[in-house]
Amino acid sequence: MAENFPIIAYFMVIIFIYISPLIMSSPPKLQNLPISTTLRNDPDAINQASSDYGNIVKEIPAAVLYPSSINDIASLIKFANNNSSHFNIAAAGQSHSVRGQAMARDGVVVNMRALEERGNIVVSWSPSLGFFADVGGEQLWGDVLRATLEHGLSPVSWTDYVYLTVGGTLSNAGISGQTFRFGPQINNVFEMDVITGTGDFVTCSPEKNTNLFYAVLGGLGQFGIITRARIPLEPSPKRVKWVRMLYNDFSAFARDQQRLISTNGRKQSNALNYLEGQLLMNQGSLGSPGDWRLSFFPSNDHSRIISLIKKYGIIYCLEVAKYYDDHTLESVDEELQVLFEGLSFITGYMFEKDVSYVDFISRVGGNEDDDDDQPKLAQPWLNLFVPKSQISDFNYGVLMDIVLKRNITTGLVLFYPMNRNKWDDRMTAVTPDEDVFYTIGFLHSSGLDEWEPFDAQNKDILQFCYDAGIKVKQYLPNHKTKEEWEKHFGIKWRTVLERKALFDPKMILSPGQRIFNNS
Repeated sequence: MAENFPIIAYFMVIIFIYISPLIMSSPPKLQNLPISTTLRNDPDAINQASSDYGNIVKEIPAAVLYPSSINDIASLIKFANNNSSHFNIAAAGQSHSVRGQAMARDGVVVNMRALEERGNIVVSWSPSLGFFADVGGEQLWGDVLRATLEHGLSPVSWTDYVYLTVGGTLSNAGISGQTFRFGPQINNVFEMDVITGTGDFVTCSPEKNTNLFYAVLGGLGQFGIITRARIPLEPSPKRVKWVRMLYNDFSAFARDQQRLISTNGRKQSNALNYLEGQLLMNQGSLGSPGDWRLSFFPSNDHSRIISLIKKYGIIYCLEVAKYYDDHTLESVDEELQVLFEGLSFITGYMFEKDVSYVDFISRVGGNEDDDDDQPKLAQPWLNLFVPKSQISDFNYGVLMDIVLKRNITTGLVLFYPMNRNKWDDRMTAVTPDEDVFYTIGFLHSSGLDEWEPFDAQNKDILQFCYDAGIKVKQYLPNHKTKEEWEKHFGIKWRTVLERKALFDPKMILSPGQRIFNNS
């Protein structure tokens, strides 16, 4: 037996060398917790938690928690509160942030997707609520779509990209072309389970633990981690009439957008279900194979659309959709004709597709980010809410005088209005103080070492708005100082401070937002 001791000792040394870095570099005494077996700091785990979709910011955590249950998350937060050596915690779903918002330098990142195997999507009905789905915060909206469709049901408010987690979008707002009618995703929640910044497990709703409920929705992860959300459901349509119309006149484009969202109530059977807009600009390799600007349109029309874009520099594209099923098949075209009467798009430049509801909701694919063969890109995005009263000033001052003149914007630029009465001011999310405001999303992509010019343009856009008195609010905000955050939240700032003191008094959660952790 004696001759086996050197072999055993050898393996013991190897095991110690492998484990000890995790123990030594993790926040103090984490190795003594029952959850220590779900903590990792191997290179793969650390690298994954150190970057996000933006590929601009890099923050190295001490460890990553792969929770086996929500109790693991609560234990971690309670330990952080009780430990004399303070460390921060950030919940990360798909890490679709672009400025490190889901990171925790020298702290612990909670990989929420590790809970996916719970399969936590349950469809139910009650006399008071109707149909709803109880959904784990780690679940993808695309999975929610598939699970609810099995019951002939669907949520009504979406993001354009459904491969995001429920907890992630509810921590921001969750917007898309349905927002003007149904409100953002945060306005379509009946109830939530939340682990607060003190490690308490709380069920909250508009009737129960109300303050926490409204704090967490749009709360940027500052007040708690969402582990379950109860989402209202409605009967799912089967198909979609999907229409795009082209404009060369901004005033006509904006006027038609505002008209179409002003006559649509949630229960109106003849209302549009979706409205967005985007800019088609004479920049980049216009007309090249696979050009996203032309992919919607029939190939026979590409040459005349290209000519139009080259002639005017910017073409404004109005995009709408109306859902239908077997009961409304005979009436949907007539209803669209009524809605389109008097619109001022360029004659002959209206294009229509008829697609399944599933294909429409999941139209932005979900596999490209997982393709290891594709080169990684930086995403120096800028998303703004702009008051309707100042949207023309924004068009001339930003789109014409900055974006077109610099000629570097080659990615998608979204441009569409929303109704403020579909938002709830009790929530943490902020919007401009006007009845109608626009979202403008500059969704730039660049090489990993080529994002600075786009970032400089973003800063100049914000500076122009400040100098011109355009009262913009950032969506998916990126601010560096307390003063900037105070200005961002405006009259809600005092409420934010009070809620932080109540639900996360040691300021443990979501340091990557840099609201209370500016360093």
